[in-house]
Amino acid sequence: MKTTEVLNELRGLPVDDLKTRANELDEQVFRLQIQKAIGQTEAGHKMRPLRRKLARVKTVLREKGVKA
Repeated sequence: MKTTEVLNELRGLPVDDLKTRANELDEQVFRLQIQKAIGQTEAGHKMRPLRRKLARVKTVLREKGVKA
């Protein structure tokens, strides 16, 4: 899926869904950081896409005038 398609999909979602999605992505990033820090997994390649998804969701929330 192209970035513009993803953004258009996110813009169509209600604020509550966006907040939920942002919280879930934030938790996933946190868990991967912990796993990487203790050497449990090689999660380096998974971090970047998750952080980008989180940034996109937060961007759409800011566009709607909501603090993330």
